[in-house]
Amino acid sequence: MTTDFTPAIAELGHVGIRCHDVARQLEFYTGTLGLTLTDHDEKLGVWFLSARPDTEHHEVLLASGRTAGPDVGLIQQVSFRCDSLESVIGFFRRFREQGVTLDMVVSHGNAVGVYFYDPEGNRCEVYWQTGLEARQPFIEHIDLDTDTDQLLERIRESVARYGDTGFTASSYVEWTRTNNEKATSAGESE
Repeated sequence: MTTDFTPAIAELGHVGIRCHDVARQLEFYTGTLGLTLTDHDEKLGVWFLSARPDTEHHEVLLASGRTAGPDVGLIQQVSFRCDSLESVIGFFRRFREQGVTLDMVVSHGNAVGVYFYDPEGNRCEVYWQTGLEARQPFIEHIDLDTDTDQLLERIRESVARYGDTGFTASSYVEWTRTNNEKATSAGESE
């Protein structure tokens, strides 16, 4: 056996999420996000979901048995890549129509993302890669109700201005500070 082989990760395969109410989570991930249920085992309390069932059996696993309270931050985010800006805008509109709690709608320069919470408070994102290069973090709030051509032009201009250095909107800095303080306080009170 050779010892000079360096293993490498090919890609992220799937994320497993323990749930309080699997039925509610399952409805959200299949109904709102449109993932396909590929398998399940009710006795074991596991449900397998995929956006690409022909090529990836599951990308999300929903499992019963969450014991942490709803105020416990377990997942920083789960992100779902879309093939078009139109899909991201479509999800943004669907989320508003269905009353999904939004966190932020931003340009990362290299991507446009809508951050939202699933029914159990797990932070998720749908995003589209712009094809532009931008040093991260790059977080600029955007309005997806803007004309698409105008929006893309603003993103290109912003990347031309800040792409080499990165950019973080002051409101995001404040949001991060506040959420980190809340997380620290919650951890200290346990």
